[in-house]
Amino acid sequence: MLPRRFAFASALALTIACGSAGVVLAQTPPNATANPAVWPMSASPAAITDAKTEAFIAQLMSRMTVEEKVAQTIQADGASITPEELKKYRLGSVLVGGNSAPDGNDRASPQRWIEWIRAFRAAALDKRGDRQEIPIIFGVDAVHGHNNVVGATIFPHNVGLGAAHEPDLIRRIGEVTAKEMAATGADWTFGPTVAVPRDSRWGRAYEGYGENPEIVKAYSGPMTLGLQGALEAGKPLAAGRVAGSAKHFLADGGTENGRDQGDAKISEADLVRLHNAGYPPAIEAGILSVMVSFSSWNGVKHTGNKSLLTDVLKERMGFEGFVVGDWNAHGQVEGCSNTSCAQAYNAGMDMMMAPDSWKGLYDNTLAQVKAGQIPMARIDDAVRRILRVKVKAGLFEDKRPLEGKLELLGAPEHRAVAREAVRKSLVLLKNEGVLPLKSSARVLVAGDGADDIGKASGGWTLTWQGTGNKNSDFPHGQSIYAGVAEAVKAGGGSAELSVSGDFKQKPDVAIVVFGENPYAEFQGDITSIEYQAGDKRDLALLKKLKAAGIPVVSVFLSGRPLWTNPELNASDAFVAAWLPGSEGGGVADVLVGDKAGKPRHDFQGKLSFSWPKRADQEPINVGDPGYDPLFAYGYGLSYAKPGKVAKLSEDPGVASAAANVDRYFVDGRTPPPWMMNASGAASLKTVDAGAQENARQATWSGEGLGVVGVMGSPVDLSRQTTGDMAVMLRYRVEAAPTKPVSMSVTCGESCRATVDVTSTLSGAKTGEWRTAKIKLSCFLAKGADMTQISSPFALTTAGALTLSFTEIRLASNEGDATCPN
Repeated sequence: MLPRRFAFASALALTIACGSAGVVLAQTPPNATANPAVWPMSASPAAITDAKTEAFIAQLMSRMTVEEKVAQTIQADGASITPEELKKYRLGSVLVGGNSAPDGNDRASPQRWIEWIRAFRAAALDKRGDRQEIPIIFGVDAVHGHNNVVGATIFPHNVGLGAAHEPDLIRRIGEVTAKEMAATGADWTFGPTVAVPRDSRWGRAYEGYGENPEIVKAYSGPMTLGLQGALEAGKPLAAGRVAGSAKHFLADGGTENGRDQGDAKISEADLVRLHNAGYPPAIEAGILSVMVSFSSWNGVKHTGNKSLLTDVLKERMGFEGFVVGDWNAHGQVEGCSNTSCAQAYNAGMDMMMAPDSWKGLYDNTLAQVKAGQIPMARIDDAVRRILRVKVKAGLFEDKRPLEGKLELLGAPEHRAVAREAVRKSLVLLKNEGVLPLKSSARVLVAGDGADDIGKASGGWTLTWQGTGNKNSDFPHGQSIYAGVAEAVKAGGGSAELSVSGDFKQKPDVAIVVFGENPYAEFQGDITSIEYQAGDKRDLALLKKLKAAGIPVVSVFLSGRPLWTNPELNASDAFVAAWLPGSEGGGVADVLVGDKAGKPRHDFQGKLSFSWPKRADQEPINVGDPGYDPLFAYGYGLSYAKPGKVAKLSEDPGVASAAANVDRYFVDGRTPPPWMMNASGAASLKTVDAGAQENARQATWSGEGLGVVGVMGSPVDLSRQTTGDMAVMLRYRVEAAPTKPVSMSVTCGESCRATVDVTSTLSGAKTGEWRTAKIKLSCFLAKGADMTQISSPFALTTAGALTLSFTEIRLASNEGDATCPN
């Protein structure tokens, strides 16, 4: 729906025209009941159910109460449970979510991580008479290294590792990740991700190795063995190994339109052929847990699908570990809530991830077991599987020889593996003879990704969305600029850093590092794969340098292939660097040769995702009918095997302005589809705040009601709301408010929700730049319909106020977002 022309005629004039309702015809839903006979047979290694382990479990379970058994099936988030509460409830697991950390501090020291985990561990083992206390299993999302902890080695995300096409490298990455986790006391990682992303619009595409199930199949076993080692009968995992979790079962990468937590509307044959490929190798390698996806198959949530969880995964594919849910995913099953879901247990779920709902879920599940709604045999099976994994993980022995050895975090030998992974994951898409660079050259390194390790690392890095990171948060890391500077200095050359591309002396060549900003999950969902649709700042930088007669090497950071034809045309060389992580020197290893320009390392990466020819060309996957990419699966140039790229069409083939749901005012402009205006006793003007015309100054005269806000076609922010995201405003109070100030969102003709932000603005020091984050859930609590937000931000007051601001957008809540009233 397109917005009608509008004006802020009054404080309540933040509405748009409603569209007419369509007619929905009833349809017979596609089949969502699996037929086990068409699925491959596999089996967990016999070592997972050896006689010694099973005898210990049987003896322990014979002494457990029903309360203790139910508790084992529930996992709480460390931010929502205290050690004292754990002493009382004795839950089976604690996790740290994407935005959880010791004391709510995402930059907590590694030593504080150890202390925090130990506190939970001690609480679970606190003696109660003659009871056999059961250790917790502590889980983290170590998806590209031990990425929650400052100082850890950050590997390229899986999208890059897929391009390396090297299973042994994947195994070694798993080994390093496990050692660094063990150093901080964590037991269990929610990985490997064995999704097969079939649509690059999906915000989690970078978590997958490739669009072809073969690369996923080749990697899942080696990563499992890297994390866990080979299972041995009667013995726990070796020192420095941790339990893994293959995820997200099933077809999380095959949802309609690439929507996170969506529906895979596909046949059972395609479900098996495309999306199950990674599970049998992981099971056969001994994976100890499998995490179930939020998403659905033909309208039925996996978390409640018994035919998939029990009939296929546990019985047909012989998985003997335990099945864990995703973040409150059980609450999405029909007839369930976050605190009650007998259906999920009966379908085959063994452990519920109930981060903030654990207490209610425990109470209701206990009542359901006692009432027979969940058979005791089903709970016994779940507990047996959970205890089996705890035994194999060595948790009952509690021997942790690597714990506290913090020198393992970012150890030189670990960084060397990460640097190798960066080198091998780079894909050369174009090279008109400019690469490799002579190390004696004068090099300009430009672009906003040049000296930004956080941007190069992407989401799931220290914070959930990966935002807000600084180079100082990576004490062992190296930016791409720093790697290039080191390489050319060794050859007698020089490197100048200039984000804007300005230079003091004309360089021999420019390396421009640019691309997507960090995101995770739904926040990364897009409707168009055109890079920077409606906002071509990076393209302008490339063209500026080309116009100055400087050869341009583009290093593109992204979590997926994107339509970049204009950027490719404006580049003499173009490298898909994906999300390389903390070892920027790996980029320089391949781009910069010796003094004579002879390569030190050649490009080895080959596309594991097809590169689009047009911006409307999604999904595009090798083997599909009509397959016509710009660069096909497996493409990748090298110094040994060069190739030519003709001038490309710059017609995107699609209007994509509506893709932007989270940026309302950035870099001095209001990106489409949003517009900004003032009405009533309010006015706006453009001002400078450290850069030319990068800010707006809003003034309320106090002579009546005034409104300043942004508005556009309605967007659905319900996922952002449940994801605890916030409206972020970077502002400076020039003149304090004289009357109450409200902030609001608009959600239809008569739908508007308001919070009082007077105290926030009144408490700000005049002339000082500050940041405020207001949770979207604040507006939901005030009655907003978050599925149709047509104005995500407006400030209203009848008093006098002057406010400058440089940024308005959605941001991750990193413990710093609030509800003002």
